[in-house]
Amino acid sequence: MLGTVQLGAAAACVVVLVPMGMAGWHLSRNKMLFFSGALFISLAICVHLTPYFPSVPDFVTSISSVVVFDHRTSCINLVNDISWQVSPKNASSRLHNNATHDLDLYEKRWDWSDSHKLKACDFQKLSKPDASDLLNGSWVVVTGDSQARLFALSLLTLVLGSESQRMDSVRADLFRRHSDYSILVDEIGMKLDFFWAPYVVNLTDLMTDFETRKTCPDVMVMGDGLWDMLHFNNASDYEFALRMLKTKVVSLLPLSTELAINEPVVGSVPIKSSSHLFWLGMPVLINGMLNTEEKREKMSDAMWHAYDQALGDSKLLRQTGGPLLLLDSQSLTWNCGPHCTSDGMHYDGAIYEAAVQIMLNTLLIESHQRL
Repeated sequence: MLGTVQLGAAAACVVVLVPMGMAGWHLSRNKMLFFSGALFISLAICVHLTPYFPSVPDFVTSISSVVVFDHRTSCINLVNDISWQVSPKNASSRLHNNATHDLDLYEKRWDWSDSHKLKACDFQKLSKPDASDLLNGSWVVVTGDSQARLFALSLLTLVLGSESQRMDSVRADLFRRHSDYSILVDEIGMKLDFFWAPYVVNLTDLMTDFETRKTCPDVMVMGDGLWDMLHFNNASDYEFALRMLKTKVVSLLPLSTELAINEPVVGSVPIKSSSHLFWLGMPVLINGMLNTEEKREKMSDAMWHAYDQALGDSKLLRQTGGPLLLLDSQSLTWNCGPHCTSDGMHYDGAIYEAAVQIMLNTLLIESHQRL
């Protein structure tokens, strides 16, 4: 039943609009002017009566929240859209930088693509102070194969500074063959752990360890596939392993991995809801540049595409309803091209620098620090 206020408002609408309608029926020569005024007055009445109908403000608020949510989601979907400018260095630049390797002969510049949608997202290359503020007090885990190791190096180069004296020891310790690595950046209280995990089963075991210890990193970047492709060469088994990994990761999360639902899932680990999980995709493999016959045979274009399809079919990524956000190495390496790799598999540091900045901008969006 309508309350007194709502009933009075309805009566006011009848009193105002009915006479206007009757008059308009007879004002044939001024119908356009009359009905324009009537429309204006009607809208004004609706605006002023909106506070008296509680459901209306709630509806407007809900619509606003959906718009904001869609903006965040669309920006996350666009954050991998990077364009490259790769050009030969001039002679003086080569001499100044002691360029002897083919990779050093080319200048690589990157930025987010120039489009209206991307400009609205306001993506930025974060400086050392900005990245340090964002990661202050965080526990960051990077785990996987050599691609993940190169990603960890790029992240530490940004946080510590490329000219930092610590970087020499970081490079030496981080690249000890098939080893784990840990560092505490005292200035910002950030801890970074790198776990050598060349196969997906290693990642799953690590997730089990986190679950047992009832802990989880604030930021975790993982990625695998190259070792599996070379040593097992079976995309179906790879997909199955990724599905097992997805199940284990979801068990760590307090909320559903589907953004639009946010329903609780069964999990025993009381991690913070601000945990951010990323998947570092496989780079494009340039078969003719791979340095062994076994790699050229097993890591063919067809097999690479089969593994990429397996990743999509596993539903591990956020875009397919999974828990992990993609750092799209495929797009980065494809657009940078053959001048950005010396062996068709491991790429120039600029690739991993871009991947780090993609991750940081995603963290800004997800942590609601800006729209």
